[in-house]
Amino acid sequence: MCRSIKTLRTLDPPADERDVDAAARQFVRKISGYRVPSRANQEAFDRAVAEIARSTRDLLDQLAPARS
Repeated sequence: MCRSIKTLRTLDPPADERDVDAAARQFVRKISGYRVPSRANQEAFDRAVAEIARSTRDLLDQLAPARS
Protein backbone atom coordinates (compact mmCIF):
# COMPACT_ATOMS: atom_id res chain seq x y z
CA MET A 1 0.00 0.00 0.00
CA CYS A 2 2.40 2.73 1.16
CA ARG A 3 5.44 1.63 -0.76
CA SER A 4 7.33 4.86 -0.17
CA ILE A 5 7.31 4.36 3.61
CA LYS A 6 10.64 2.87 4.56
CA THR A 7 11.14 0.21 7.21
CA LEU A 8 12.10 2.08 10.36
CA ARG A 9 13.07 -0.84 12.59
CA THR A 10 16.32 -1.68 10.86
CA LEU A 11 17.70 1.77 10.11
CA ASP A 12 21.33 2.42 10.96
CA PRO A 13 21.48 4.90 12.64
CA PRO A 14 18.08 4.24 14.28
CA ALA A 15 15.00 6.12 13.11
CA ASP A 16 14.65 9.58 14.60
CA GLU A 17 11.55 11.70 15.19
CA ARG A 18 11.64 13.08 11.64
CA ASP A 19 11.62 9.56 10.17
CA VAL A 20 8.70 8.51 12.37
CA ASP A 21 6.70 11.66 11.66
CA ALA A 22 7.33 11.42 7.91
CA ALA A 23 6.13 7.81 7.85
CA ALA A 24 3.03 8.70 9.87
CA ARG A 25 2.25 11.65 7.59
CA GLN A 26 2.66 9.50 4.46
CA PHE A 27 0.36 6.85 5.93
CA VAL A 28 -2.34 9.42 6.77
CA ARG A 29 -2.03 10.97 3.31
CA LYS A 30 -2.54 7.58 1.70
CA ILE A 31 -5.49 6.62 3.90
CA SER A 32 -7.23 10.00 3.72
CA GLY A 33 -6.56 10.70 0.07
CA TYR A 34 -5.31 14.19 0.98
CA ARG A 35 -1.81 15.38 0.24
CA VAL A 36 -2.74 18.64 1.95
CA PRO A 37 -6.05 18.59 3.84
CA SER A 38 -8.54 21.45 3.73
CA ARG A 39 -8.75 23.80 6.70
CA ALA A 40 -11.90 21.96 7.76
CA ASN A 41 -9.97 18.67 7.92
CA GLN A 42 -6.58 19.93 9.13
CA GLU A 43 -7.17 19.24 12.83
CA ALA A 44 -8.32 15.66 12.22
CA PHE A 45 -5.40 15.08 9.83
CA ASP A 46 -2.84 16.43 12.31
CA ARG A 47 -4.34 14.45 15.18
CA ALA A 48 -4.15 11.24 13.14
CA VAL A 49 -0.49 11.92 12.24
CA ALA A 50 0.36 12.50 15.91
CA GLU A 51 -1.45 9.35 17.07
CA ILE A 52 0.17 7.17 14.43
CA ALA A 53 3.61 8.63 15.14
CA ARG A 54 3.13 7.94 18.87
CA SER A 55 2.02 4.37 18.18
CA THR A 56 4.97 3.88 15.84
CA ARG A 57 7.45 5.07 18.48
CA ASP A 58 5.84 2.74 21.05
CA LEU A 59 6.06 -0.18 18.64
CA LEU A 60 9.70 0.47 17.77
CA ASP A 61 10.58 0.78 21.47
CA GLN A 62 8.93 -2.56 22.26
CA LEU A 63 10.21 -4.69 19.37
CA ALA A 64 13.03 -7.09 20.04
CA PRO A 65 16.26 -6.22 18.21
CA ALA A 66 16.56 -7.58 14.67
CA ARG A 67 18.70 -10.67 14.35
CA SER A 68 21.49 -10.65 11.83
